[in-house]
This record gives sequence, C-alpha cells and structure tokens, in this order.
Amino acid sequence: MNDKVGCDIRESLDKISSQMRRDYSESLRELNLHVGQDKLLARLWLGDGITQMQLCEHLKCEPPTVTNMVKSLEQNGFIYRKRDEQDARVMRIFLTDKGKELEKPVDCKWKQQQEKLLHSMSPEDLLLLRQLMKRLEKNLF
Repeated sequence: MNDKVGCDIRESLDKISSQMRRDYSESLRELNLHVGQDKLLARLWLGDGITQMQLCEHLKCEPPTVTNMVKSLEQNGFIYRKRDEQDARVMRIFLTDKGKELEKPVDCKWKQQQEKLLHSMSPEDLLLLRQLMKRLEKNLF
C-alpha cells in the first residue's frame, strides 16, 4: 500500500473521530451528561438492576471508570444504587424516573450525530463504507 494513502486514511479517521467526539460531547452537555455516560444509561434502559461489574463488562471499561460514571450519574439524580437482597455485598444500579426520561433525548442526539456524519452519502456509499469500516474494525480487534 502507498504509505501516503495509508497516512491520509489514518489522519482522516483521527480527524473524524476527534470532531465527532467534540460535537457529541457538546450535545450531551445539554442533557447534563458526558460521553460514555450515555452508553451506561443505554445499558440500563435495556434492563436495570445490574451490578457495576456487569456494567464494566458491557462497557469494556475499568472498574474505576464505571465507579466515577455511576457516582456522577447518581449525583445528578439519573440513577440510584441499592444493595442486593440476597447478597448485601453487591450493589445494583437502577434508573430513576429522571434517568428513564433521558432515553428519548439521548436517542435523538445519537441520530442527529449520525445524520450529520452521513447526510451526503448514497445508500450504495453507506453499504460500502459499512463493509470497509467492519474490515478496519476487524483489523484492530
């Protein structure tokens, strides 16, 4: 492969990723959230009452990262922790009504970000791009 082409692709992916994160971070601030907290909430929207360890596994994050997210979300009134009834050593995480109400606004932010990124692409472009992105992902993982 031409080294210049590879370098251009890597730089372009880096620029896209950085700008998307900045835009998305700004968008989430309107909801009093930070990047990553939306994914934690999304897991809870599928079914709450799970443990922090289960969140770590789902988010592929280290325990201290999840602990900080949980503390922040709890302080903002989006979630609460409750001891497990069978094992008092285990804390389970639940959504508050305020946390449940964030599902639609966060989904809207996700869709806005996606639309901004992909708006000028044809259906054929999107299929090809998805195929190429999956291949890049496979190369890394």
